[in-house]
Formats: sequence, C-alpha cells, structure tokens
Amino acid sequence: MKNYLNSEANRCLSCKKPLCKIHCPILTDIPEIIKLFKNSEYLEAGKKLFENNPLSIFCSILCPHEKQCMGHCIKGIKEKPVDFPKIETFLSKKYLENLPLDKENISSSKVAIIGGGVAGISSAIILARKGFDVTIFEAFPRIGGVLRYGIPAFRLPRTMIDNFEKYLINLGVKIKHNTLIGPVHSISNLKNDGFKYIIISTGVWNPKSINIPGETLGNVHYAINYLVSPENYSLGDDVLVIGAGNVAMDAARTAKHFGAKKVTVVYRKTEEHMPAQKVEIEDAKKEGVDFKFLLTPYRIEDSRMLFKKVTSDFEITDSIIELGYSSVIIAASQMPKNNIVSRDKEIKVEKWGTIIVKENFETALENVFSCGDVVTGPKTIVSAVNDAKKVCDSIIEKEKSKV
Repeated sequence: MKNYLNSEANRCLSCKKPLCKIHCPILTDIPEIIKLFKNSEYLEAGKKLFENNPLSIFCSILCPHEKQCMGHCIKGIKEKPVDFPKIETFLSKKYLENLPLDKENISSSKVAIIGGGVAGISSAIILARKGFDVTIFEAFPRIGGVLRYGIPAFRLPRTMIDNFEKYLINLGVKIKHNTLIGPVHSISNLKNDGFKYIIISTGVWNPKSINIPGETLGNVHYAINYLVSPENYSLGDDVLVIGAGNVAMDAARTAKHFGAKKVTVVYRKTEEHMPAQKVEIEDAKKEGVDFKFLLTPYRIEDSRMLFKKVTSDFEITDSIIELGYSSVIIAASQMPKNNIVSRDKEIKVEKWGTIIVKENFETALENVFSCGDVVTGPKTIVSAVNDAKKVCDSIIEKEKSKV
C-alpha cells in the first residue's frame, strides 16, 4: 500500500489552480498535503487535515470523491485521477493515534450540543479545544449518528467512532446518552440550567413515505430504520429495495451480508441517473445485488409489489408488472424528527421539517444554532462538518465581541 500511495503522490501535478481543492466542500489543501506526504512529514500533514476537518478520516472513506476532488483532478482527463482519498486515510489514521488534548482559553461558557452525529462531534471537538464547557445530548446509546447507525460496519469500522468518543471524553466533553431533547426537556430548560449556547444537530431520522397502498404491511420497512439494527430484522430470502441513493445501496448490501439470497434494487429511472456513488453501485453489483430500472412503485400487497412501467422519457405508463418479495425496504430519503420544534415553536422550519437558520446558522432563538442535515436535508458528511465549523466560528465571534 505504501508503494501505491507514493506513486499516487508523485503523479500529482501541484497545479497552480488546484481544482481538487476548489471542489472540496471544506477546501482541503490537497497539493500542500501531498507535498508534506512526499517529504514524509506525516504528522504535520495529519495535523493540517485535522485542523481543517476534524473528521477527515471519515470523509476520506465516505465522501463522493468522484464529484469532488477526484472528479476534478487534471490527471483524470486522460488517465485515472490521483487517489488522494487513500493518502488522506493513511495520514488521518496516523494522526488519530495521538490526537491533541491541548486547549485554548477563549471561553468557558457552557454549550449544549443536541445530537452526537457528524455535525455534533465536529462542533464538540472545535469548541472544547477552544475552552468551552461542552455537553452532548445523544438520543442513541452511543454517539456517531449516521456514522454508527447509518453506515454499515463493513464499510466503516465502529472502532473509528469509538476512538472519537474516547477523545471527546478526554477533552472534557460530557456525553448524555439515551437523552432525547423535546419530550422531557426543552431548549428553555437547557438555557435555565446555564447553557449559554445551544447547537441543534439532530440529523434526519424520519423516513419519507412513498405514499402508496401497503406501506404499513408487516414486511415493509424503511432503510433508515433498518440500518440502525439490521441484526434485529428477519427479511427472508427475497428482498426488494426501493430507491437508488447511497442509503439504498447500504440497505441492499447489508441485506446480502445478513443472509438474503436475492436482493433487488428497483429504481424509477435508468442507471446513469442513480444518485448513489458509482463505487457503491459497483460494490453492490459485486456482492450480487440485482437492479431493475424504469419501474415506479404502485402498490404493495402481502407477497408481491406492483409497479408501473416508465418510458425512456420517464413518463409513467399504465402497464403493470409485479415482483414477489419476502420483505421490502423503502429508501426514499429522510427528514428531521419534530420532537424539538414541536416543543419550542419559536424555532421555524421549512416544509419538510428542516430548521430555518440565518446566515450565521443562528435560529430564530438567540444563541440557539443549528447545522448539518437537520438544516440542509440529507447531504454529505463533509458538508455537515463544514457547516459545524461555521457555527463554531459564529459562537466564538459572539464570545470575543462580548469580552
């Protein structure tokens, strides 16, 4: 692997206008990182990655690189793009062996972070290292959010997330597991208990319905729920997965890993229109997942699902076909739960429940911020980290302005 990484680093052109960096949502300085790697300055390179993106290790594995750094690499015009993600993974792993515990003393104000997923972990690391007194309120038994409860373990080892939980504790961050804000405690309760700043980063954990008859049947499940604990489901041998994003690919591959003999992904358009990453589609194919295209869901019955055929111009016809199944998994996107906003009605939301924020990510309530998928809807991990950085910048700026 080291020889491969060295050869990839040597292929980098160190462009004066690095499109790889420009098209990275968090503006990772890829040419500089590669330069440090080539000079064997691994810890310095890892530090630069971590300071810019504390969750670089996860982004190196899970980002849609074909649309970001690798998709805009000049080398990719005539040959394969430089495999920077593998270099980033190598450097991030090395740096994670001894993460920094040093802190600045910008503020000791109390911060409540509601949700210990990508945006929550990023915010906690940044603010704790600045001296803030941070508490994470996590609805699940462990922190990690989609990293732990949405990405299959065969794609992302749980030890990586465990290491971040240990790191947060070593930084002095307090974590309240199995604590759902809304039903018992409200934003007002947190403020009354001395939390000066509150960050809502609860993600999107409510599945979207496809609004057809039969969705409530016993063998019909939603992907976002299934991926939380697939070991608890008995799907049978013939599984249909409805959808074509990364969540659908994860659900399909997980079903195969847990013993389903036949897994079929059904999508209303053609393969080239699938929103999932190409690498995820190819991995699903390698693992035996089948695909059927130009079919849109019509009705679910006890042992069969009916679809209407779709033309190559994506017009729905009246022609019906049926597919048998033992279980159906619906992966048609997600939206936020409303346990917080239904209690604190001053926080305004969009049609699908995403929280409305100002340019500085502050909600309608003073000193209450929100970021990540709960604001944008389902997006990438790196986007959530980037938004968390902006929230932290806003909070730090507020603290400095009051000194």
